[in-house]
Amino acid sequence: LINGATWQLIGSDRYDATVGSGPKGIAYSEWALSNPSAWAYHSPMIRESGGFAAFITTPRGNNHAKTMYDRAKDNPSWFCERLSVEETGALGEADLAEALAEYQDMHGIDLGRAFFEQEYLCSFSGAMVGAYFGAEMARAEREGRLQLVEIDWKHPVHTVWDLGKAVNNPIWCFQVIKGQLRVVDFYRPDSDDLEDWVKWLNDRGYKGNDYVPHDILVTEWGTKRTRFDTLRILGRKPKRIAKVSVADGLQAGRKAINAAVFHLGEDERGQRMQLGTDGLKAYRREWDDELKTFRENPLKDWAEHIGSAWRYLGLAWKDATPEPPKPEKPKELEYIVGPTGLIQGNMTV
Repeated sequence: LINGATWQLIGSDRYDATVGSGPKGIAYSEWALSNPSAWAYHSPMIRESGGFAAFITTPRGNNHAKTMYDRAKDNPSWFCERLSVEETGALGEADLAEALAEYQDMHGIDLGRAFFEQEYLCSFSGAMVGAYFGAEMARAEREGRLQLVEIDWKHPVHTVWDLGKAVNNPIWCFQVIKGQLRVVDFYRPDSDDLEDWVKWLNDRGYKGNDYVPHDILVTEWGTKRTRFDTLRILGRKPKRIAKVSVADGLQAGRKAINAAVFHLGEDERGQRMQLGTDGLKAYRREWDDELKTFRENPLKDWAEHIGSAWRYLGLAWKDATPEPPKPEKPKELEYIVGPTGLIQGNMTV
């Protein structure tokens, strides 16, 4: 601009490109579809510069945008407004009826209604359209399974990975106690150094099994060593997850959500978990606009690897279930009959 200021348009998936830039203002468009980590990086800069941030969005189910809305509407430091077409009066009844009919013609009665309420009525009530785990996460919330979950240090904390680089390598941390799946932490590395990831886990005492995808045995470029070898050298206990179809992994992931309790709290662990559970809500199918249907493959966005790691957790967590102690073999006694009657003799096993 003529005053020397810069106006920049970027995607929220490139939030790290602006770290240290000292912005005076940021406007997030379609915040419900953006990577929530962007605000975690940008907020310190905005507070330091005394600037502003605006979050403009259409609801996409009960995800991070809904969480921010709920907090902002009760916080006097924020301006918060939710306007449906009923408040704005932007369209008349005939236009709205036509829009609803079009959605239902294209997507069916139920999905069409969900689209309509989301786009025109600003409804957060439905799961994100196309979400793989939306119904299961909504059920977990209704049943109160997003709650304070303390770590029981008498039991190991296991991890499950979706191998990639840094933000593409989310790690779920969980325990299995008396058959119950307890999801206690979530970690998404900032660096690409595997040793940093291991140090982060070790520093927190998470030293159970590390469940990793089958492709961990691929040799890394420039070395003859695999990541499986590296993890073992670093003192970890990697275990490979069997290769199955994406559909089987999704089904295992749904069952795991239905069996799990998730840590929810204001502590650092809770904040990390918030990103993980938001990712599960946002993990969704890719939409084929030409065929007007969802493709089978996941949409490649910020939530993809979070959901993929959860698929692996669904396949792995029962392996971490402690085996019940084996009953001891009954002891047999040998008896000898003496002159005075039955006398206990040698015991054999």
